[in-house]
Amino acid sequence: MKRFLFLFISIFLCISTMPSFGMEPASITGLWLNQEKSAQVEIYESTGRIYGKIVSLKEPVYPPDDPLGMAGRPKIDRNNPDPLKRKRPLVGLLILDAFRRTGDRTWEDGFIYDPKNGKTYRCKMTLDTPNTLFVRGFIGFSLLGRTTTWTRGK
Repeated sequence: MKRFLFLFISIFLCISTMPSFGMEPASITGLWLNQEKSAQVEIYESTGRIYGKIVSLKEPVYPPDDPLGMAGRPKIDRNNPDPLKRKRPLVGLLILDAFRRTGDRTWEDGFIYDPKNGKTYRCKMTLDTPNTLFVRGFIGFSLLGRTTTWTRGK
């Protein structure tokens, strides 16, 4: 009985530690909807890093009651602290910058820009399921932050 148990454990350990040939790590590239479903972001890889830009907005123009008098105009990065960047259109705006893969389902050491308040945060992303992405923006270290859930777009 001891031999059988030893053999079973040995085989299990060998199989569980073997590399998974033909299996690729999870990918986050593609189209994603933010938690509010107000923006669609294209996540892509370039030079070994991950980036993301807004490709469409649910409401691409300012509403008729816009407090800054921009009713009907395409939305711009008007909350950016840099006055030279405030006229950039939101569609096409880079909001995820320079992430590197740190695990099979994690990307870290990147930044996320929030055009609603004009602030940039450190960020990490975790692919929970093939269609669910946790995006955590934070100041300093990860405990001081907020996680939003993005869903894969079409």
